[in-house]
Amino acid sequence: MKIQAKQVLSVAIAAVTILIAGLIAAPTCVAQEHKAISVSANRNLPFSDGIVAGNALYVAGQEGTDDQSKLVAGGITAETKAALDNIQKVIKAAGFDLKDIVSVTVYLADVKEFGDMNKVYREFMPDPKPARATIQAAGLVNNARIEISAIAVKQK
Repeated sequence: MKIQAKQVLSVAIAAVTILIAGLIAAPTCVAQEHKAISVSANRNLPFSDGIVAGNALYVAGQEGTDDQSKLVAGGITAETKAALDNIQKVIKAAGFDLKDIVSVTVYLADVKEFGDMNKVYREFMPDPKPARATIQAAGLVNNARIEISAIAVKQK
């Protein structure tokens, strides 16, 4: 019985020693700075157009709007081009490039417009194309046909 208690105590002491050694040797976590990117004319909105955190840029959903934040006329093709132009503005303002985009999410008001959206998207995005999800949304702000968000990662 005494031998088992000594063995348990030895194992416990060894585990605590390993845990403490691991904590001492572990690299210190440093909080990454966040930098807000704003390119929109309408700054009354409660979000940033993009946030840079470390070597990543998170681009907020961009609709097909003009420089005055008004929805462009011309349907899904015109709105898709304008939304992608808006993403490019955020990307460039943050010091990134379209080739740095690794993930895109496309929200469509009507999934039947997928083909027309895809034609514009295909011409706009450089190869290799980023990973992408496309979904139909029940409703988009401003009665938009499309909203697109993106994540870009800059190689160090």
